[in-house]
Amino acid sequence: MFIVPISATTLEYIRVPMTPYHLLDFTNPETITICKTMSDADIGGFSKVSLDQVSATASEPAHIRFYGNISIDLPPNRPHIQRSGYAAWRNKDRGPTLFGKSLWDVSPFMFLALRVKSDGRKYFVNIQTESIVYTDIHQHRLYSRTPGEWETVLLKWSDFVRTNHGEIVEPQSEIMTQKIRTLGIGLIDRVPGPFDLCIANMWATNRVQDGDTHGKDS
Repeated sequence: MFIVPISATTLEYIRVPMTPYHLLDFTNPETITICKTMSDADIGGFSKVSLDQVSATASEPAHIRFYGNISIDLPPNRPHIQRSGYAAWRNKDRGPTLFGKSLWDVSPFMFLALRVKSDGRKYFVNIQTESIVYTDIHQHRLYSRTPGEWETVLLKWSDFVRTNHGEIVEPQSEIMTQKIRTLGIGLIDRVPGPFDLCIANMWATNRVQDGDTHGKDS
């Protein structure tokens, strides 16, 4: 815990946690069992998606592998479907506790950190909260500076953008960091072809030294 002054005149302080708060730790092989995949195949499309557990080696940590193939072919005989070509995964809704719904409270933290190995495609981190609009998703681009290599990416919670059904919602509202329901990653660039993303861990942190900070326009 780190103590930060918030007022020079009244000597008020806030306590800032410095210990990471692990959200989805895929070095634990049980974590993948609480996750699920989604793709346009759910509506008759032809994209393929898989989510596999990969054991640790001398050069890599244990992790999950999110991979498959994007197709933008539209399903036949379904004229109401005008777009296709996406794949995603997220954790399943967690069971209730004695105190109500099981939610993550990351409000004491500034960043979401991810340990990933990317192929460089245009992935987005997706977050659902206990918002008034149940279908809202807050999104942030998952930037990769070293495709093909393991790296730690830091995303500011305050930089996530509110969307609904793939469209930016106005007016914007800050993400409810005290009531996070699901975390996941999606590929929505609609570029046909294979994709491959490895994720070892996702956690909340205040430590900038944990990785590279990537803003909205990085």
